[in-house]
Amino acid sequence: MRLFHALLATTAFALAPACAPKPAPADVPAEPAVEVVTETAPPLTVNVLDCGTLEVTDLDAFSSAGDYAGQTDTLTDTCYLINHPNGRLLWDLGLPGMLVGAGVQTIGGIFHVSMEKTITQQLAELGLTPDDVDYLSLSHDHFDHIGQADQVQGATWIVQEDEYNDMFPPEGSEHEVDPQLAAMWTQFKPMEALKIKGDYDVFGDGSVKILEMPGHTPGHSVLLLNMPGSGPVLLAGDLYHRKESRTLRRVPRFNWSEPETRVSMDKFEALADELGAKVIIQHEPDDIAPLGGVIR
Repeated sequence: MRLFHALLATTAFALAPACAPKPAPADVPAEPAVEVVTETAPPLTVNVLDCGTLEVTDLDAFSSAGDYAGQTDTLTDTCYLINHPNGRLLWDLGLPGMLVGAGVQTIGGIFHVSMEKTITQQLAELGLTPDDVDYLSLSHDHFDHIGQADQVQGATWIVQEDEYNDMFPPEGSEHEVDPQLAAMWTQFKPMEALKIKGDYDVFGDGSVKILEMPGHTPGHSVLLLNMPGSGPVLLAGDLYHRKESRTLRRVPRFNWSEPETRVSMDKFEALADELGAKVIIQHEPDDIAPLGGVIR
């Protein structure tokens, strides 16, 4: 059984033809043609949202090699608002919104979680509302990435088919899931779902691509951003949780498939090298803090 899901057991997101202009009288000179200037569309921008904090008192679950036992760490939980001229995509949904104002809560004995502001509150600080979010996509379906689905019900959910089937199994393929995680998944059921298989170009211009890299979950994905300032950026989802995990190629014990994870790691690193991409580990404070709330 998937260990990470079990950790949730202690916790309760024809136009009409234009009329031809009348000709000017013969004795009145025609006005010169007016030059029409098309305003240039704004470049891609990304706001980094603080979607919670996870204090981990024993990292043993995060390495199948057994070398993290007894270690502690603080992980950040981040969401990303991608602003494109043709729409806005929200990547990941963080911890449950009910944590705001509730102080630190303990999950599974090793996770002490907290959150200061909801996604809706952070959107308001940007002069936006949830209605301004056109698309939603998740790196994967674990509790710390799906917590605020209730706030963006009007967005189109772009989801890997394998991840959708993990959350809502077709008849005959049901599997045992922690009931509290399953309850969180139900918030996605009413949403308009755009199911994809493999890599997907969100806006059709190569600027924002969802790349399927399974292993952590069946349809785990990362996000490739081609930023106008910094160039290619890869948001790693939970392919890695810490910078040490990337360096040492450590795989959490609770991953869906360790072999698939390692294949995805190879694919990810080859792509990062090919593109010269900046890699952002979404749970790594050392990667998040220097961003200052934006990716340029």
